Amino acid sequence: MGTLVCFHAHPDDESIGTGGTMAKVAEAGHRVVLVVATGGECGEVPDDLAPGETLLARRRAETIRSAEVLGVARVEWLGYLDSGMTGWAQNGDPASFLQADVEEAAVRLAAILREEHADVVTLYDWHGNYGHPDHIRVHQVGHRAAELAGTRQVYESTFNRDFMLRQLAAAREAGAEVEIPDGDIDDPASWTDDGRPFGMAEDEITTRIDVADFVERKRSSLACHASQVTDSGFFLEMPLEAFSTTFGTEWYIHKGVPAGISEDTLAGLD
Repeated sequence: MGTLVCFHAHPDDESIGTGGTMAKVAEAGHRVVLVVATGGECGEVPDDLAPGETLLARRRAETIRSAEVLGVARVEWLGYLDSGMTGWAQNGDPASFLQADVEEAAVRLAAILREEHADVVTLYDWHGNYGHPDHIRVHQVGHRAAELAGTRQVYESTFNRDFMLRQLAAAREAGAEVEIPDGDIDDPASWTDDGRPFGMAEDEITTRIDVADFVERKRSSLACHASQVTDSGFFLEMPLEAFSTTFGTEWYIHKGVPAGISEDTLAGLD
C-alpha cells in the first residue's frame, strides 16, 4: 500500500478539489495525509462562536471532522496565517503564507513527505485554480518540497474549464437557472481572483479520476465546514444529481507527463 499526501491552502479546500480522490484512495487501503498551509483566519466568522472560541479553533475542528469523513489518517498544519484575497491588507502580514519564504515553507512540507514516505503529493495548478495568493503559494511550495523530499509523483489538482463550460451550457439548455457567484457565467476569467480563466483547458490536463462512488462522502466532507456558509452553501444547495455531475470527476496535471488526458489513476497508488 502507498501514501498520498494532499497539500491544501485552507480548511475546506480539501473537500471540493481532492475530496473524492482522498476517499477513493483511502477506501482502497492506502494511507492519506492532509497538510493545510494556513488556519483559514480570513474566512467567514460564524455567529455561533462560543465564548473564548476562535475562528481558527472552529475551522481546525471542522477540518478534523472532514478528514474523518474522507478517511484521512493524519492532518498536519504548516502554521502560516491566511493571506486573504488579492489586495487585502493581510497579504502583507509577515506571518502570512504569501509572505513565507518558499524554501523555508518547502522544508516544513518536505519533512512531512519524508516522514510519511509519500508516494504521491497533490498541490494546485500554476495559478492556484482561481488565483488566490495562498493557492499559488501551494503550487510553488509544493513543487519545491517534492524536490527536496524526492517525492517523484506530483499531481496538480485543477478544474477542467471546458468540462465546466459544457455542463453550464447543458444546464441552461435544459432550462435551469444557472449563476456563478460574483461572476459572468460565460467568462471564466470573471470567476477568479487574478483575472485569468478558471482552472485549466482540457487539453492541458493529464489525469481524470472518477469519484462518482464517493460524491456523497465528498459532499458530507464539505458540509463539515459549516462555518463557511458563503463559500460552501453554493455547492451544498445544488441538487445531489447536479453536484454529482459537476464534481463526480476530479482533474489533475501529472508533472512530467505529456499534456492530454491519458490517466485515470494516480501513479504509485494504482
